[in-house]
Amino acid sequence: MKVFSVSHGLVAMFAMGSWISVNSLWVELPVVVNVLPEGWNLPAYLSVLIAFGNLGPVVVTITHHCAPGLLNERLLIHCLQVLAVLASVLLALFWSHTVSIGGTERSLVFLLLTFVLSLVCCTSNVTFLPFMFCYPPEYIRTFFIGQGFGALFPCIVALGQGVGKLECVNTNGTVKPIYLQENFPAQNFFGFLCIMLTVSSLSFWALWQRQTMTLEDGQAQQSDNSGSERPGEESHPLHHGGAPVPEGQKPVEEQPLTVTFWTQPNVYLLSLLAVSNALTNGVLPSVQSFTCLPFGTVTFHLSVVLGNMANPLACFVAMFFVLRSLSCLGVLSLGGGVFAAYLMALAALSPCPPLLGTSAGVALVVLSWILFTGIFSYVKVVIGSLLHEAGHTGLLWCGISIQAGSLMGALTMFPLVNVYHAFASAQECMDNCH
Repeated sequence: MKVFSVSHGLVAMFAMGSWISVNSLWVELPVVVNVLPEGWNLPAYLSVLIAFGNLGPVVVTITHHCAPGLLNERLLIHCLQVLAVLASVLLALFWSHTVSIGGTERSLVFLLLTFVLSLVCCTSNVTFLPFMFCYPPEYIRTFFIGQGFGALFPCIVALGQGVGKLECVNTNGTVKPIYLQENFPAQNFFGFLCIMLTVSSLSFWALWQRQTMTLEDGQAQQSDNSGSERPGEESHPLHHGGAPVPEGQKPVEEQPLTVTFWTQPNVYLLSLLAVSNALTNGVLPSVQSFTCLPFGTVTFHLSVVLGNMANPLACFVAMFFVLRSLSCLGVLSLGGGVFAAYLMALAALSPCPPLLGTSAGVALVVLSWILFTGIFSYVKVVIGSLLHEAGHTGLLWCGISIQAGSLMGALTMFPLVNVYHAFASAQECMDNCH
């Protein structure tokens, strides 16, 4: 295994900014819903706005298909990152500002900025990942580790904030939940988001500077007729089919899509990737509260934090061991599907799931979330590594599959949760099963 380099750290910090905005909005919902006029209808608005954010990937995909090589990938990523930083600054300053529309107070600023951040996050899947083709395959694993950090860090900050803490108070013979004041306000949390997005943007800028300097050094060495290679990964951070590629030169993979890419193994990998992300980014997150809250808020927090810790840990394992067998990947995914099925069963049986009130029930639900997240995170990073071998086109369709699967999962669960109310929530400080 090669020694980790500065570029690995920069790639991880760059990838962290991919989905940290939407992840942060979700974990901060318990705070903002108590202030904004939409109340607990806000999650439904957020789901719809994220769905509209898929307009970005659609535009990028159509442009790649109709005008290959037209998009300046580096410039587009810079623009997306600057847009995200500006939106997070405005969110920290004006998130609670409301306007009157038709005599009803609406959090128009929060909703508009949420759409902007969702647009950036969705578009990152079809811009950040294809950009990583400039690097050797091992950097793809680092990229997914960074994406895992983008889910983990907001959860840790939210725990420090004290989101969702409550006490059960007996008032006149009636036990009622009293939600405790957070340790710091929402604007501080959104300020943290702004800092993380700025770190991600600066990391990408530093990556590009290192690429440029390395390319210039390589050209200088070639002019001196030096046939020796510098040791380590830093000798080839610009990797495109085995050789550095200047920014203005079009690689072979940028040419119009050919039938050679659509082989049976590639279609299988893309399908498996879409299903995996439908489960991890759409289906199961929609019902996480139903699976955990009947066992208590501590169980919910443990499931969220430890599950998100399993994400970068699984990606780290993939740095050392890549499962290349398609059949083994399928079997591993089925194993993850078993845990997904158990968690869906818990959600369907909420608020009275099996083993309620037992330590075994708590341990099983937390362990299921850890293994479910870890298995599918590993599957995702391995598929990304394998598709890297198909070139820039492979990573572009890798991002499209991730986004399409996530969208299908979210659209499937939205009516079940918010329209038909197929899942029943547990009421705090009450015995919901007697």
